Amino acid sequence: MKPGIHPAYRPVVFRDKAAEFAFLTRSTATSDKIIEWEDGETYPVIDVEISSQSHPFYTGTARVLDTAGRVERFERRYARRGAQ
Repeated sequence: MKPGIHPAYRPVVFRDKAAEFAFLTRSTATSDKIIEWEDGETYPVIDVEISSQSHPFYTGTARVLDTAGRVERFERRYARRGAQ
């Protein structure tokens, strides 16, 4: 890699306010807001709308669609007509 052309890669806290969940990771993302983490250090914080703690796929609260009913309704609506 060429020196001096890449953004700084540093520790950043991502916070999901909907789920009251935050995690510390490394990222090139920047923020003007800071937060004091559990280790006593301060890190930039980035607020996100959804994370693994609030996403329906990860939490198991996803809606199950009635695909059988949809298929039956489609077949009734567009049923093949007999040979004419």
